[in-house]
Amino acid sequence: MKLLRYGLPGQEKPGVLDSQGRVRDLSGLITDVAGTVLLPHSLARLRALDIDSLPIVAGTPQKDLRLGPCVGHIGKFICIGLNYADHAAESGLAVPPEPVVFNKWTSAVVGPDDAVEIPRGSLKTDWEVELGVVIGKGGRYIEEADALAHVAGYCVVNDVSEREYQLERAGTWDKGKGCDTFGPTGPWLVTADEVPDSNALKMWLEVDGKRYQNGSTATMVYKVPFLISYLSRFMSLQPGDVISTGTPPGVGMGQKPPVYLRAGQRMHLGIEGLGTQTQTTVQA
Repeated sequence: MKLLRYGLPGQEKPGVLDSQGRVRDLSGLITDVAGTVLLPHSLARLRALDIDSLPIVAGTPQKDLRLGPCVGHIGKFICIGLNYADHAAESGLAVPPEPVVFNKWTSAVVGPDDAVEIPRGSLKTDWEVELGVVIGKGGRYIEEADALAHVAGYCVVNDVSEREYQLERAGTWDKGKGCDTFGPTGPWLVTADEVPDSNALKMWLEVDGKRYQNGSTATMVYKVPFLISYLSRFMSLQPGDVISTGTPPGVGMGQKPPVYLRAGQRMHLGIEGLGTQTQTTVQA
C-alpha cells in the first residue's frame, strides 16, 4: 500500500493511492496515518480493504491535489549522518565507528512538494536525498534479526541542511538540520511488504534540472536492521517515528567549488519505488 495524507497544511486527511494513481479517502476508517494505525495488525486490516470501493478524492496527487507529510504527528525524527562511505569522503570526514545520530525537530516536517525556506542570513543551505524508515511496532533493545518486523514502511526524505549552522558554529549538528521546512517527507508511505530489499534502491536528486546525486542505498555503511537495533539501545522507538538513514554523494558541500541553494531554485528528487518530491526554494 501507498498511504498518504492530502489537503491543506494542518488539515490533512488520510488516503491511499489506488492502482490508477488516484487518491482514495480513508477518513471514514482511520483518523490519520499516524501512531497506532501503523501497527502491524492495523496495517493488515487496511490491506484487506477493497481499495476501489473507497471514495475517490478529486484531483491529481502532486499536481492539483496537495499531499502533506506522509506520516502525521511524528514523535521523533531521527537522522543518521555520514552513512555512505562515498559521501563521508566528499565531506572530508572519516566513516564513523558508530552511527552519527542527530535530530530534526518536528516543526521542520513539510509535505513533499511544499516550499523550502532559505533561513535568513543563510549562505550554505544544502540538499540530501535520503531513505526514510517509518516505525510501526515500537520497542527497546530490538535484536537486529527482528528489526524489520518493526518497520511499517519507507518514504523519501530531503534532509535539507544549513552547513554553516551544522558544522561551523559551536554545538551539535541539530541547529543546521531542524530549521522550518527542512524535512520534506513523502509523497507516500510505502508499506514494508512492497519494498522487498531496502538496501537496493536507486536514489537521485536534481537542482534546476542538473543531477547532483545519483546513488543507491546499497552503499549504506550501516543498514536498516542495524540502525533500528542500534537506536533502540538509546531510546524506545514508537509507532510513527521516522529514521532518515543518510545520503549518497553529490551534496552541494561536496562540489568543487561548493554549490548551495538560493531562493527561486527547484529541487527534484526521488527513490526507486517510493515516489518523487519537488520543492521550490523561497527566502524565509
